[in-house]
Amino acid sequence: MTTPTDESDLALHEQFMAAALDEAQKAMSVGEVPVGAVVVLDGSIIARGHNVSISMHDPAGHAEIRALKAAADALGNYRLPGCRLYVTIEPCTMCVGAMIHARIQTVVFGAREPRAGAVVSAHQLLDSTAYNHKVDYLAGVCQEACADLVQGFFRAKRLAKK
Repeated sequence: MTTPTDESDLALHEQFMAAALDEAQKAMSVGEVPVGAVVVLDGSIIARGHNVSISMHDPAGHAEIRALKAAADALGNYRLPGCRLYVTIEPCTMCVGAMIHARIQTVVFGAREPRAGAVVSAHQLLDSTAYNHKVDYLAGVCQEACADLVQGFFRAKRLAKK
């Protein structure tokens, strides 16, 4: 597992997570589950993504997949060595698989996803030795803000049904 080495690392993680939260807000503004992601290379954001599964009728329309695709397009390569993926919610099995295939260096996420999280919650796929690539991870960056956004979204949905 990757951990920040000093306060400046933590500040950088928080800065990039804020950009992922901006993407999550975009998803929420169009009725999507508010999950956002950014891909960072050499200290700069090279790609962004947010959930579009509902609006695009796309089961693979997760923020992580969209950000990875945009990064691959930007770099002209489906491999993304040296890149970090920042995402507001713990990635699912599909997204973890995509990160491994893309050769992401590190995934940094905010809130855990107890039902479908595939990094530390429901599954711990990145701890497996079965893969030919190791993705480091850091959990809990801006955890409260990330969790509040998703919980507020679903709370509003439940209230609207009453």
